[in-house]
Amino acid sequence: MSRWTSWWHELSAAAKFRLYTGATFQFALAVVIVVMAITVRSPWAATGVVLAGIAAVLAVEVRADFAVTSLLASRRWVQVVAVATLVGVWIACAVAAGLSGDATTDARMRLTGIYVVMLIVFSVVSLIEYKWWILLALSLVTGLAFGTSPATVLGGVLLTFVAGALVVATTLLTLWGIRMVDELEHAKVVEAELQVAEERLRFARDLHDVVGRGFSAIAVKSELATALSRSGASDRAAAEMDEVRSLAVESMGQMRELVRGYRGIDLTSEVAGARSLLAAVDCRLAVEGDPAAVPARFHEVAAWVVREGTTNIVEHSAATAATLALGAAGMSLRNNRPRGTPGQQSGLRGLAERLAAVGASLEVLSSPDRFGLEIRWEKS
Repeated sequence: MSRWTSWWHELSAAAKFRLYTGATFQFALAVVIVVMAITVRSPWAATGVVLAGIAAVLAVEVRADFAVTSLLASRRWVQVVAVATLVGVWIACAVAAGLSGDATTDARMRLTGIYVVMLIVFSVVSLIEYKWWILLALSLVTGLAFGTSPATVLGGVLLTFVAGALVVATTLLTLWGIRMVDELEHAKVVEAELQVAEERLRFARDLHDVVGRGFSAIAVKSELATALSRSGASDRAAAEMDEVRSLAVESMGQMRELVRGYRGIDLTSEVAGARSLLAAVDCRLAVEGDPAAVPARFHEVAAWVVREGTTNIVEHSAATAATLALGAAGMSLRNNRPRGTPGQQSGLRGLAERLAAVGASLEVLSSPDRFGLEIRWEKS
């Protein structure tokens, strides 16, 4: 029992619904066959109904949409045999009704023939193309084959077409339900893939922001230590290398926190770190305003602005002065002496995504002698 329950639980929701629909469809077909066999009131006619019913079940089982098992799925020869059997039983009923001189036998054969036509519509016609035209042709042939007068021919045509139309409509609704469930399952898969892609982009952006500043600081301080060492200021060079080591350890810790997904960032610490990093490249940072003036829900993104903006100043300018302004309405970070414009790898696109996620906006101001980031906490 546990094997069967585990098999059921391993199926997707769409596969469960498809299996349930196929089983229900075939159960309904079996019930119809039993009722038909009882109502014809003749052993020979009942035998024909049962034979046609078995063929109808096989024809349905071949269809992937209604198959309960995969044993007969897509085996065309089974469908050919099933259709040939259904047509053969129908022809036998038409011949028997035409040759029999007994009115009771004729009526039973006509009823059996109409039943077989319904089984053909149920298991074959409703599942193929041009179903409505085929149903109309089948209704005309059935009326002509079993009718004994113009009135009975017309009645047989109308009865067959109306009953067949109900069967086709029911089958189409069932197929529509299966398609809808399949589309929902596909949408879930696509949504999951999009979430994975979005998370990868977020991780790449965070990795760039975290590692970018650390590596920039390490590169700058390493160059400074090299220059100091060559000039004979070994003590200052050693101090700079100690800071390089501290930055490397700090970057490693941030990397671990990033991987674990628990990384935090503090605005006040980022402002202090920006001042220290820019001072190492002979750039004076003037801070206007107080980090406490920034609305609490924007503190984290403001810290990312300071981090990314500072990294851009180091990598994309020869700045000697920069100004950081913090306020309740927004913030800005400007520097002089830009060197070209930051490209796609500067992280500004990721920064814009961060700001948009919290309802803020980013404007980049660029000129030959100035570069700045203007942020507004609420989009106008």
